[in-house]
Amino acid sequence: MGVNDVEEAVATAFREEWGQVVATLIRVTGDWDLAEECAQDAFAQALDRWRRDGVPRRPGAWLTTTARHRALDVLRREAAGTRKLREVAMSVRDEGPRDPDEDGGVEDDRLRLIFTCCHPALPVEARVALTLRTLAGLTTPEIARAFLVPEATMAQRLVRAKRKIRNAGIPCRVPPAHLLPERTTGVLAVVYLLFNEGYAATSGTDLVRTDLCAEALRLARLLARLMPDEPEVLGLLALLLLHDSRRGTRVDATGALVTLEDQDRRAWDRAAIEEGAALVETALRRGRPGPYQIQAAIAACHTTAPTAGETDWADIAALYADLARHVPSAVVRLNRAVAVGMAAGPGQGLALVAELEKTGELDGYHLLPATRADLLRRMGRTAEAARAYDEALELVENAAERRFLERRLRECRPVE
Repeated sequence: MGVNDVEEAVATAFREEWGQVVATLIRVTGDWDLAEECAQDAFAQALDRWRRDGVPRRPGAWLTTTARHRALDVLRREAAGTRKLREVAMSVRDEGPRDPDEDGGVEDDRLRLIFTCCHPALPVEARVALTLRTLAGLTTPEIARAFLVPEATMAQRLVRAKRKIRNAGIPCRVPPAHLLPERTTGVLAVVYLLFNEGYAATSGTDLVRTDLCAEALRLARLLARLMPDEPEVLGLLALLLLHDSRRGTRVDATGALVTLEDQDRRAWDRAAIEEGAALVETALRRGRPGPYQIQAAIAACHTTAPTAGETDWADIAALYADLARHVPSAVVRLNRAVAVGMAAGPGQGLALVAELEKTGELDGYHLLPATRADLLRRMGRTAEAARAYDEALELVENAAERRFLERRLRECRPVE
């Protein structure tokens, strides 16, 4: 097998198996740093061993076993690790079924890991960041960009969160049913951000990371089975399904970004749209609307419209206003500005963008000048739009988005 083939196989295994490998090691060792270190070592070994022996039939099992053996070696050298060494050694020999009552009836190490990360003793930001780092394998810079904070700040949050779990003896398990509600917000935020990073990667050459989208959907379905009467859980699953239904049309054959209005609606996943729309209705009938249900309703407005021109932008603008009452964030207000611009004219949307810019809350966020540029372009003010696109290009980090903005910029500049 060629070097490139092995590197691709290891990269694929990382995307698909990292979370499972780390989650299993955390469960059996209780040491978060050791788990990540041994997982990284296993992937490094795979580059050499798979080139020599070929890619194993079950890469995830090979990586988990290799990482676990590495943990045994580390613990053997540490006298303090004697008890944990016995536990890890036993887990290597016996991976039989555990008591379902211990974990809320859920047999999934990754779901256990999410609930551990989302323990109420941790700050909400740390819960989400720690899970994205440990479960999804996102780097600290990627997570920092998702939260719009400096990398050093995010690194400190991760260190403090791991220390808190270790010092407080927080167990790696799904809590019993009566404790689920206190962790629901954090868990849903983790799954949502995991999907977002897959749906619109903050950096890299590809706009979409299919593996992260698939993992978020898998976890959302598990949560819906675990908490079928919680409307926000259903709302989140609906939201992910509706967004994912368009995933295959968001870039063209060359990898260039395709805007929502230009996407081929015939190629959207109708089954996912029907399932998502039905879940939205089911959730809203519970009479407890929340942020994920409202966002799912917005997504349903887009995906159920027969054509882009028939989109009910007035309804979407109203839904964003409702969402802003639940989530008073600058990003929500920016999205509402877009909807208002489409419903009532770009001038009104531009006025809302100007108000946002005065607050400074979205300084450094490339979609702020990109939105201003698009509204100016729609108004025919191409010279101003070009300057705004230049500003957005200085901030964007994803290559696919960069190419899109460059194309728009060329459209706004006169041919010399």
